[in-house]
Amino acid sequence: MDIQIPFDRWSPLSVDQVVAVLADAPFTWCLAGGYAVEHFLGVSIRQHSDIDIVVYRDHQAMLHGWLKGWTLYAADPPGALRLWREGEFLPVGIHDIWGHQNHAEAWELQIMLAEVDNEDWFNRHNPLIRGSRKTMITLYQGIPCIRIEIQLLFKARNHRPKDDQDFYACLPHLDREAKAWLKDSLLILYPDGHDWLIPLTSAAHTRGGG
Repeated sequence: MDIQIPFDRWSPLSVDQVVAVLADAPFTWCLAGGYAVEHFLGVSIRQHSDIDIVVYRDHQAMLHGWLKGWTLYAADPPGALRLWREGEFLPVGIHDIWGHQNHAEAWELQIMLAEVDNEDWFNRHNPLIRGSRKTMITLYQGIPCIRIEIQLLFKARNHRPKDDQDFYACLPHLDREAKAWLKDSLLILYPDGHDWLIPLTSAAHTRGGG
């Protein structure tokens, strides 16, 4: 099936619409990306061109079955999209899914698959970074969101201007444990250094909220 929608044509669902679509879903999900940052902060700091959620890889069949009336595409290979058919299991290496409701003429939702190992989640770039599934998701403003330090670790890899903006907005509000976890994880992923390590180190002994 050919993709009829241009890659840059987005009309993302609102957070409220995502919550409505996934209400009572039989799988675990959480808000990610810029909207997760916004809900952690409690204020909006920039515009968002899309909306992202995270679903555990072993919940993908339930996800596909839940989104009836949607057309879903897997980023396979990364940078390209192909139709994700019902019953197909997406293996490790395919971690992005784009979707839209069948009547829509723009992309509406991006889904990222989180790697899991029994009751743990782990970072796909280095499985030494891991934790209980229960520690990956928390509530910000009453919405299930990826825990902020984990989201910032994902953003550290791309290191775009908007990622720096999100990091520096969040930094004063991170508690001591979140700062320490993010610093330790950055050292594992970037042993040669990362720009965020210096401000994290200088802020390591300050108290933060969030």
